[in-house]
Amino acid sequence: MIVMKFGGSSVANAERIRHVAEIVKTQIDRKPVLVLSAMGDTTDHLLEAADEALKKGTVSINRIEELHKKTIKELKISAAAQKEIMPLLEELRSLLVGISLIRELTVRTKDYLVSFGERLSVRIAASYFNTAGIKAGAFDSWKVGFISDSNFTSAELIKECWQLIPEKIIPLTEKGILPVVTGFIAQDVNSNITTLGRGGSDLSATMIAAACNAEEAQVWKDVDGILTADPRLVKTARPVDTVTYEEAAEMAYFGAQVLHPRAMQPCMKTGTPVLVKNSYNPGAPGTRIIGSLGKKTGPVRAITSRKNATLVDLVSTRMLGQSGFLEGVFSTFARHQLSVDMVATSEVSISLTLDAARDLSSLKKDLSQIASVDIKTGKAIVTIIGDVRRSSEILVRAFKICQLLGVTVQMVSQGASKVNISFIVDDNEAGDVVKALHDDFFPAPSIGKDSASGGRA
Repeated sequence: MIVMKFGGSSVANAERIRHVAEIVKTQIDRKPVLVLSAMGDTTDHLLEAADEALKKGTVSINRIEELHKKTIKELKISAAAQKEIMPLLEELRSLLVGISLIRELTVRTKDYLVSFGERLSVRIAASYFNTAGIKAGAFDSWKVGFISDSNFTSAELIKECWQLIPEKIIPLTEKGILPVVTGFIAQDVNSNITTLGRGGSDLSATMIAAACNAEEAQVWKDVDGILTADPRLVKTARPVDTVTYEEAAEMAYFGAQVLHPRAMQPCMKTGTPVLVKNSYNPGAPGTRIIGSLGKKTGPVRAITSRKNATLVDLVSTRMLGQSGFLEGVFSTFARHQLSVDMVATSEVSISLTLDAARDLSSLKKDLSQIASVDIKTGKAIVTIIGDVRRSSEILVRAFKICQLLGVTVQMVSQGASKVNISFIVDDNEAGDVVKALHDDFFPAPSIGKDSASGGRA
C-alpha cells in the first residue's frame, strides 16, 4: 500500500485531474490511497467570499461555482454522481447567507467554510476515476478515522486516529477500492469540522501512511523535489535525491517551502519513507526522505535563506552566573507573542532572531529592564543543511566565501538537530551569499559525471 497526496495545483482543473488519473494508473497495483487538496485557488476564493459576506453583506460563489461546474462538464461526470456534488454548492451558499445576515465569522465557521474545497475536489475526482476505469470512492476524512481536538484552524489529531485510520482504510484497499480522501480537514468529537493548519494536507497523507504501515507516502507537488537552493535565486539548483527527516524539517523551517515540518512527524515516528514528486514531471525521480543516509554524501545537502528577519542583541553583566536570567528573557518574548528562530549566547550577551515585521518598541522597553537592547531589522538567515561530522569544513568554506564577498556575518547558530548551520547577513547580501555558497558546494557537473550529491566528497 502507498499513499499519494496531490496539492491544489495538481488538481486545478479537468486537465490536471485527468493527468492525476494517469499517474495513479501506473501505481494501481501498489494499492494506493489518494489525499487531495482543494482545486487550484478554491480555498482563497472561499475566504474571499466569506469576507464579502461579512463586510458587505453580499453572497457570491461565482468563481467557485464556475470552476467546479466547468470541471464537471469537461470530465463528463454523470448526473448520478453530480447528486453528491451539487448539494455541496447549495450548502456553501446557505452558509454564506448566514454569515451575511449575522455579520460574524467564528473560527469554527471558518473551518466549516474552507472544508468545501476539499469535499468538492474528492467527489469530482473519484467520480471521474470511476469513468476512467479506476474503482474509487470519495471519503470525507472523518469517515476514515480523522478525529481531532477542537482547536479550530490549527487542530491536532487525537491519538485514537492511529487505530481508527487503518481500521477504516485497509479494508477498502483490500477490496480493490481507491479511497480518495479529503486532506487538511477532520472532525472533533462533537462532529464539528476542523482544519489541521499549516501543512495540513501533507499531514493527512503522512498520517494515513504511518498509521497503515504503508510502503511510502508520496507527496506530489509542482517541483521536482527538494532542491539544493531556491531555483528563483539559483538557476543551477537541482533536486536532492535523498535527505533525512531532520534535514528536510530544517530546510522547510528555514525557507525551502516544499514540506512542512509537522507533516513529517507521523512518518518520523514509524520510519515510513516520504517521496516528494512533481505531478507536472512524473518522470523525475524526486526526493526521498528517510531516517538516515547509508551512503557517503557530500558535506552539504542544501542551502536556504529567509529574508525579513529581525536581530535582537541583549547585553547584561547580570547574566554572569545568575540563574533564571534566560527564563526572564524568553518569558518577555512569550508575553509579546513572539516566536524566536535562532539563539546564540555568551557569558554576558544573547543574540536571537525573530520573524517579526511589527512594531517592537514595547518589547524593547520591557527587555530594557534587564539588559541593554539593540534591535536591527532588514536581516536575512542563511542556512546550510549538511553533515555535522564535517561542520568545520563547512564553516571554513562558508566564511571564506563571505570574506571574499565582503560580507560581515552578524550571528552564527548551530541547531540542536546538528544538521544545520545558520548565520545572519543583511537582506541585500543574502542572494549573493547563497549563490556563491551553492557554486562552491554544488559545482556544475562535469560532462558524463553526476555531482548532485553535494560538492566535493
